[in-house]
Amino acid sequence: MYELLEKINQPLDLRSLERKQLPQLAHELREYLIDTVSKTGGHLSSNLGTVELTIALHYVFDTPRDRLVWDVGHQTYSHKILTGRREQMPTLRQYHGLAGFPRREESEFDTFGTAHSSTSISAALGMAVAARARSEDRRIVAVIGDGAMTAGMAFEALNNAGAMDANLLVILNDNDMSISENVGALNNYLARLLSGRFYSAARRASEKVLGRMPPVLELARRAEEHMKGMVMPGTLFEEFGFNYIGPIDGHDLDVLVATLSNLRGLDGPQFLHVVTRKGKGYQPAEENAILYHGVGKFAPPEGIVAKPAAKPAYTQIFGDWLCDMAARDERLIAITPAMREGSGLVRFSQEYADRYFDVGIAEQHAVTFAAGLGAEGMKPVVAIYSTFLQRAYDQLIHDICIQNLDVTFAIDRAGLVGADGPTHHGSFDLSYLRCLPKMVVMTPSDENECRQMLYTAFEFEGPTAVRYPRGSGPGTAVKQEMTALPIGVGEVRRQGKHIAILAFGAPLTAALQAAEGLDATVANMRFVKPLDEDLVRELSETHEVLVTVEENVIAGGAGSAVLEALERMQRPINVLQLGLPDRFVEHGDPHSLIIECGLDAAGIARSIKDHIS
Repeated sequence: MYELLEKINQPLDLRSLERKQLPQLAHELREYLIDTVSKTGGHLSSNLGTVELTIALHYVFDTPRDRLVWDVGHQTYSHKILTGRREQMPTLRQYHGLAGFPRREESEFDTFGTAHSSTSISAALGMAVAARARSEDRRIVAVIGDGAMTAGMAFEALNNAGAMDANLLVILNDNDMSISENVGALNNYLARLLSGRFYSAARRASEKVLGRMPPVLELARRAEEHMKGMVMPGTLFEEFGFNYIGPIDGHDLDVLVATLSNLRGLDGPQFLHVVTRKGKGYQPAEENAILYHGVGKFAPPEGIVAKPAAKPAYTQIFGDWLCDMAARDERLIAITPAMREGSGLVRFSQEYADRYFDVGIAEQHAVTFAAGLGAEGMKPVVAIYSTFLQRAYDQLIHDICIQNLDVTFAIDRAGLVGADGPTHHGSFDLSYLRCLPKMVVMTPSDENECRQMLYTAFEFEGPTAVRYPRGSGPGTAVKQEMTALPIGVGEVRRQGKHIAILAFGAPLTAALQAAEGLDATVANMRFVKPLDEDLVRELSETHEVLVTVEENVIAGGAGSAVLEALERMQRPINVLQLGLPDRFVEHGDPHSLIIECGLDAAGIARSIKDHIS
């Protein structure tokens, strides 16, 4: 079934093939991707779209001596297969298995770890400058998607790279537009022409001759830019100092190999525009690339079959609340940095299109955009993942908190998210949020509490954050009416003796289960900031041991807030802090990771018994 693919154990094997064999390899690779990802889940449509590009890159460039840096990295499954990891693909994103993104410790071919967007050009530029400093003859290639090009960091790197005149090739993988046959043929011809040695040599020679006549040289440059601008959208990148080539068909291996071969011989900053189609070769994914972007297990012949959820996910709770709240308050504006589906904003984007803003992969802009809205009396709600908010931390401090602006942050993917691993685990938000003056931080323990806390945050005048986990909660019924909770007030959910467990957010369910065998008191703290210090004082006076539980790193988290409060009260008491360890937790199914970190009911009970024994 995989006649050629089974012979490819490293790029050297690939480079031993004849060029005419590459289309067959692409077909086999695409079929293998569909088969393996259907069994493990993962990012499918983006990987199907980069099969030919990946083959061409490893065929032309001397990897790993030549460096490939992938942006975001969710489109590197073909890269992993061709670089010695084919047999590990059945473990993709599984506990102790192959990572879903490039990782330096996994392979020498993964030259830079990625999983968040728009970092490739900066990293590749650093590698290019390092090669130049060491007089090493190696090529550096950054592959960046059109979505990642919406982030400011990509343009900062382009600006710097053009000025440095480094030997760097940036490939824009554009999958948001198609090329018709006639336009594609013209652009492919132009790309081969403009990337060829004759054009490059002629250009240098003309610059040398015309350099003695500056006005004529400037006229020639303007004429060249004008002609290029008429037939291709590269003027912007030319202004950054890059030699722009394209767009070319990213599924035509002959054109890819020829163009990349030409570009490999050129010095200076080069920019290749490649157009691909997400989901290429698998009809269901071609027809619905968004649905097949990140998939669970499915049967390839039938494709993804939607099944009704047993209980609503937190994203649905948020999406429903947002629509309900928008109907009550016309000042509500929803903002997301390119995460409409992931953050539960589809319904809102349809029902309130004029109040919905997807700003692209631009987290910093999203936060300051919200600040501007808040400064003018609007009520912005920023829907953002925990690890994505990290990228806008300065804006959160400088533009939101210092000015005490009324912005609500709905922080999804808090805690351990599972298969995406350490780059996507929301491990740090309680620590980096609670140190900010004026910020209110809430941790719902179930679905209904999430809805009520979102309402509480929206009604509060000032910066607020509600952080909730990925997936579903314990299954608590959601009340349609909305009630504002008293700020900074927790509740006792179970009365016991000697031991008091202070649970923050999702770990409450496991804490209640653990308390049964310990006859412990359990408090649902609700607020990390402001902390319910009255409740902490009361529990410290009536119990011998306090145990804090949070799905956040222990360092600087909710447990640290309790310790700081006890210090202010001068209440010496035995305290055990439970949370995520001081290391990056690997990928795997969330339940296994929770057990590994000791935050399941049995783990909590065991830690408490060990502590008091």
